[in-house]
Amino acid sequence: MSHTEQHMTAEETIQSRRSVRQFQPGVSIPEAELNEILSLAASAPSSWNLQHWRFLVVTEQANKERLLPITYNQKQTVDASVVVVVLGDLQANLVAPTVYGQATEQIRDLMLGQINSAYENNPVLARDEAIRNASLAAMQLMLAAKAKGYDTVPMGGYDRDALIKELNIPDRYVPVMVIPIGKAAAPGRPTDRLPLEQQVIRESF
Repeated sequence: MSHTEQHMTAEETIQSRRSVRQFQPGVSIPEAELNEILSLAASAPSSWNLQHWRFLVVTEQANKERLLPITYNQKQTVDASVVVVVLGDLQANLVAPTVYGQATEQIRDLMLGQINSAYENNPVLARDEAIRNASLAAMQLMLAAKAKGYDTVPMGGYDRDALIKELNIPDRYVPVMVIPIGKAAAPGRPTDRLPLEQQVIRESF
């Protein structure tokens, strides 16, 4: 990792991140560094601090090869150093007792009551929260990787049912996106962006 990459500002990290589709094969990410990236991703904000994301990390080449047909033969799946399948927890309310375990009894009872009331018989909310909050962590994962000198690409093109079956993903979790991480073999192309005035609505429509 270069001195420049180690000391990029947040703005530089955001501006330099590109979706990379060609990775250098055979590059390994040290376990300690990968854990740092995952820990940074896991510091993302979440509703009620329920941390709705789970990161299914695939590093073995044979297992990445199994994902190739599931991702419609997109080569970044096998050439990247790591493939992270970002999942959303449909039953994130079940972790609330742990999350609020150190709170006072009054606060714990208040928060658990709010959370369980919101989740009760509301699968739409559970799914929305799972995807929304896991997506926050996914973006943070990509920025953390870039800050460490690695490149990423968020992939939504995959066979969801086949992915669930191949990786034995329990019903509790919904796949949100697949993110290969590694060293770029070719830079991600810059993309045109809509003018800010076409993206920002002030006060009201």
